[in-house]
Amino acid sequence: MNAFSHFGICVSDLDRSLRFYCDGLGFEQTQSHSVGAEFGPLMEVDQPKLESRFITRDGVSIELLWFAEPGHTGDGSRRPMNQLGLTHLSFTVDDVAATAARLEGLGGAVVDGTRTTFAPTLDFVYCTDPDGVRIELMKLV
Repeated sequence: MNAFSHFGICVSDLDRSLRFYCDGLGFEQTQSHSVGAEFGPLMEVDQPKLESRFITRDGVSIELLWFAEPGHTGDGSRRPMNQLGLTHLSFTVDDVAATAARLEGLGGAVVDGTRTTFAPTLDFVYCTDPDGVRIELMKLV
């Protein structure tokens, strides 16, 4: 293994997700690709047609994937924390409440009842991106 490359997230609205991650969490768009059927076997999707946008922050890259064809599956519900697989993305922030409010304004949602503070050193809340991916905001005091 040489190095970690990126996470991939399937999105229902590419422009909305770019605003959420770039304007809301400080990512910058670094690459743009149009992908076709040549990637079908790799993705295990018949005859895909999709747009891919790489965004980067602090050395971490996320690939946002929007499928024009055949479209996306799933209803955008957030995954339970105890479901096998990736559970959440975590970000340290200066102000948990202000960041959560900004993310809500960009199409995300605050997960009610998750605000947890371990005074005086830790403050957390879970949000979701516009497609239900769980986002942890934490402030280390």
